[in-house]
Amino acid sequence: PRVRGTAPGCFPSASAMVLYFTPAGAETTKHSLYMGKDKVENEDLIKYGFPLDVWFHVSKMSSAHVYVRVGHGETIDDITPETLEDCAQLVKANSIVGNKENNVTIVYTPWSNLKKTNNMEVGQVGFHDDKLVRKVKVDKRKNEIVNRLNKTKIEAFPDLAMQRDEWERAIREEKKKHYHEEEEKRLEEERVRDADRDARSYDHIMNSEHMTTNKQNAAKYASFEEAEDDFM
Repeated sequence: PRVRGTAPGCFPSASAMVLYFTPAGAETTKHSLYMGKDKVENEDLIKYGFPLDVWFHVSKMSSAHVYVRVGHGETIDDITPETLEDCAQLVKANSIVGNKENNVTIVYTPWSNLKKTNNMEVGQVGFHDDKLVRKVKVDKRKNEIVNRLNKTKIEAFPDLAMQRDEWERAIREEKKKHYHEEEEKRLEEERVRDADRDARSYDHIMNSEHMTTNKQNAAKYASFEEAEDDFM
């Protein structure tokens, strides 16, 4: 297939063909949609997905696997209603049977909840926890949404394994940076506590109740020699 555009981090290679789409509100959310060209590509997407990804599929029917990639630190709860509808319409439109029917149920769940075992067919997945699977009903196909999404489509051949490695490396670096910042903050707080403790200790030493004047010392000792002897 001809590459119609270049998605971020993508270049022609022997990797799977991935279709990228821009959902409504992406300029604000920075979310993106993508799906495999067919069930073979879906295998690579299942294997190399990000924890940021949310997977969509037509319930109990054959369909494309559509993913939405949310921002770092976001979850499935951060998917906007507009993006949710875009995903649901896109996955319905890419189901041979589901595209023709009304009142289709779409299931979606975090990528990390996808379960793949050796005895499953190509492109087939299950779930680790059914409680993490959500559903949304699509009454009918909305051509205005499907057509808008198709106008943003980019065909690309990303190195999915490399993208995953780079993402994991970036996460490790961020965690390392956060650790060093927290450690420096802890050490600074410790220095402040130590300085405060030392200051209170010095104030105790300089407490006027424990200090004597030269006049008081003179009254205590009869002579300079006597005072000197007392300190020897």
